[in-house]
Amino acid sequence: MTESKSRFVVSADWLQAELGKLDLRVLDASFYLPAQKRDADAEYAAGHIPGAIRFDQDKIADHSTSLPHTIPSPDYFATEAGRLGINENDRIVVYDGIGVFASPRVWWLFRVMGAKNVFVLDGGLDGWKAEGRPLETTVPGHAPAAFTPNFDASRVVRLDAMRDIVSSGAMQIADARSAGRFAATEPEPRAGMRAGHMPGARSLPSGVFANQGRFKSLPELRQTIEEAGIDLSKPVVTSCGSGITAAIITLALESLGHHDNKLYDGSWSEWGSRDDTPVVTGPPTPVKA
Repeated sequence: MTESKSRFVVSADWLQAELGKLDLRVLDASFYLPAQKRDADAEYAAGHIPGAIRFDQDKIADHSTSLPHTIPSPDYFATEAGRLGINENDRIVVYDGIGVFASPRVWWLFRVMGAKNVFVLDGGLDGWKAEGRPLETTVPGHAPAAFTPNFDASRVVRLDAMRDIVSSGAMQIADARSAGRFAATEPEPRAGMRAGHMPGARSLPSGVFANQGRFKSLPELRQTIEEAGIDLSKPVVTSCGSGITAAIITLALESLGHHDNKLYDGSWSEWGSRDDTPVVTGPPTPVKA
């Protein structure tokens, strides 16, 4: 890795050299939308990075809400992380199939819960396979661990706070959904969702942050974010369809040293499904020169 790359992203070369170290935990956090026509559990069973533990984002979530894969309570998260043999001091490397798609959400989740040494694998499992690196099909055994959570609630935005942000303009809003969903020129994939975006939001589709599953350089990330109309000297709240790809923007912000950011966990699954939240359509307001 060079200084032009995110300090939170590790290469396949680095990870392969570190496999087997006692303090290393590798997590397969693959998650796919129905349109992607991929089965994360089946792919894990067919072959995963040696030692990788399956992290199911739908299971390790808040099951008291109808919203998908929302953040669980710190106690529940700690219990589940401990069952997977993970403590807050481990070096944790998260990957997904595509590269930088679902893995940043788990990177963010562990960091919000108090883990410090959390990273994303550049290129993901697809890149790992393309380079002919080792795979295994056995499910690794792991001794239970004690994960002590230190939950930072200030990094998570709930509905009432999001209403205030939209009405006051106190934070910039970065939306990771596709440009078509943002503008309401293509339908939402979930039933019952209104189309469009929150007033004042900027469109930063999740796919613009990587090339073939590899995270862009720091200068490229900065250019991508600023061209979307986001001022990196001001606070940002990230959002998406269901709280997963919003974390890609969070990863980019943190990589650039921008720490005054939060993630709207309910995202469009919550905002777009209600009839008492403001929604606008069309492209974002042009950026002022």
